[in-house]
Amino acid sequence: MTELDLAAPLDRHRGTVLPEWIDWNGHMNVGYYVVAFDKATDTFCTQFGCGYEYTRDGIGMTFVLEAHVTYDREVKEGDPLRITTQILDHDAKRVHYIHCMYHAAEGYLAATNELMLMNIDHASRRSAPWPDWAMERLDRLAAAHRGLPVPPQAGRLIGIKRK
Repeated sequence: MTELDLAAPLDRHRGTVLPEWIDWNGHMNVGYYVVAFDKATDTFCTQFGCGYEYTRDGIGMTFVLEAHVTYDREVKEGDPLRITTQILDHDAKRVHYIHCMYHAAEGYLAATNELMLMNIDHASRRSAPWPDWAMERLDRLAAAHRGLPVPPQAGRLIGIKRK
């Protein structure tokens, strides 16, 4: 298992905007933000022992139950990305977290992705409690993140504001 990184927020994921991710507006297409965030979720899951090997070895799986993306500023082909992850809450079966995507060279916030992830039993494909070792790591990560301010994008509702 990978060494646990208790940085607050978790700041391990890096990427680059690929040419095939660019739309006719000349910036990253909305769907590829989700792809980039999904790769950051893989990085996050590895931290608490539920990465690729967790599923490959038939131990369990993780399913995203809900996701919300904000698009704050565009990124373009070749731009370097830095994605941080902050745990907002967790329980015996779920973890609620938010990714923040930054332009890695210029530092601006490009997008956020708030998610609810659930642990799944491999055999039954139904929800199940996290394994003890994963829960212990999630508890430690959550404790490290507890003092962080909640990003303003977390918990937002979509809708047209009326005056």
